[in-house]
Amino acid sequence: MTIAFALYKYFPFGGLQRDFMRIALECQKQGHEIRVYTTSWQGDKPEGFDIKFLRSSGASNHAKMLNFQNRIQADMKSEPDTLLAGFNKMAGLDVYYAADTCYQDKALGKGWWYRLTSRYKQYRAFEQAVFSKESHTLSLLISPLQKPVFQQHYQTPDERIVLLPPGISKDCCRPENADVIRRELRKEFKLADDEKLVLMVGSGFKTKGLDRAIEAIASLPESLKSKTRFFIIGQDKQKPFEGLAKQKGVHDRIQFLAGRSDVPRFLLGADLLIHPAYNENTGTVLLEALVSGLPVLTTDVCGFAHYILDAEAGYVVESPFKQQRLNQLLDEMLGTSQQQLWQGNAVRFSKKTDLYSMPEKAADIIMTMAEKKAAAGAH
Repeated sequence: MTIAFALYKYFPFGGLQRDFMRIALECQKQGHEIRVYTTSWQGDKPEGFDIKFLRSSGASNHAKMLNFQNRIQADMKSEPDTLLAGFNKMAGLDVYYAADTCYQDKALGKGWWYRLTSRYKQYRAFEQAVFSKESHTLSLLISPLQKPVFQQHYQTPDERIVLLPPGISKDCCRPENADVIRRELRKEFKLADDEKLVLMVGSGFKTKGLDRAIEAIASLPESLKSKTRFFIIGQDKQKPFEGLAKQKGVHDRIQFLAGRSDVPRFLLGADLLIHPAYNENTGTVLLEALVSGLPVLTTDVCGFAHYILDAEAGYVVESPFKQQRLNQLLDEMLGTSQQQLWQGNAVRFSKKTDLYSMPEKAADIIMTMAEKKAAAGAH
């Protein structure tokens, strides 16, 4: 049986894209044929995936997205019994994987004029097509914080929202030879024993709060700042942030490493993960750090921030965000001897809590729905 997946763009280092790949591969492993609708694909193509590239035309991103939706619907017209699972909001989905926060909620926080734009009207229509009471789409949520938000704006029935556990790869779990990997990475990057390594991971530097992180590094007392290095792993425009680092006098403390597939090494080699996001549905990297035993400093807008508090594996900056509070906590975390305590707490928590089964649970739901849809069409 074929299961169709839709995602606007695929690239290997995006969180949404990685989730899609793990879910699709799980469905394939269970014997299903996989078709993917997309406009572009970077990186390796899995064996057996039927990837359909749909040229998306339009003068704006929302127009291109609408065109993408319409082309999928046209292509699937002859196969009404094939299930369509989407990783972007659009009409016609049987299942939606909610990697994004509620658009309507964010839009209401902007000026009234924004809600007169065609961009707003189209993106709200996409979201309405998924979450409205009239829709039949089942939504798979990975952030419990977002369920009441979507229901507040769209009155989505409970039975059409399923909360999934996180889906952290067990590759990130702290291995037996963690200390060896740490030493090797620090040697490779010429980090002295008494130097602290602060790590930030994620594409979308603006949303993830890289400016806040640079401000916090710059605010450290000179004695600590001179012994602190800051590595940023992710794909995005770095020029504006390089400019900010120069302005703050910490350019020599910072290194951009682009997107990489060996992030677990850095999680073991670092002393702290900083993730002061402005807006974050989940924040998968928070849990990747947690299971590797790396202390975390983040903001409470991240859907997974509560795990850091539950595990007692770091600090969470409360809303409304105050830069001074982030600065203070970074100084405290780098200057303390609590690192081992946080690490032990994190590793113990990661062994007793389900932080891993999202791809399997999501794939089970998608496969069950695909079989029901095919059976209903056969009658």
